[in-house]
Amino acid sequence: VQLQASGGGLVQAGGSLRLSCAASGRSFSNYAAGWLRQAPGKERELVASISSLGRTNYADSVKGRFTVSRDNAKNTVYLQMNSLKPEDTAVYYCASGVSSWVPFGLQFYDHWGQGTQVTVSS
Repeated sequence: VQLQASGGGLVQAGGSLRLSCAASGRSFSNYAAGWLRQAPGKERELVASISSLGRTNYADSVKGRFTVSRDNAKNTVYLQMNSLKPEDTAVYYCASGVSSWVPFGLQFYDHWGQGTQVTVSS
């Protein structure tokens, strides 16, 4: 599966961005999807996941501010990010899980796409 994230940019603290991830290749709609991020000097972090049927889960750091969704007809996953903070600054990646639902953890994702930079200014 090939994944391409888009929608990143520069935004002021408190602002919003919507990321998109277009998938091609294997039947993406049959697999869980996740959004990861990596800030400079930090480890990659899973921030949101969604099962093939729409069950969602979030890292505590983004809960209540980020919303993950998917449109299986379009093979696309979205991440709506509201109330952005400077600490959200990172490169954001989308990933495909190893099955239709996976536990909340990086080790359960086997395909990652190119990331998109999100920068939040204070």
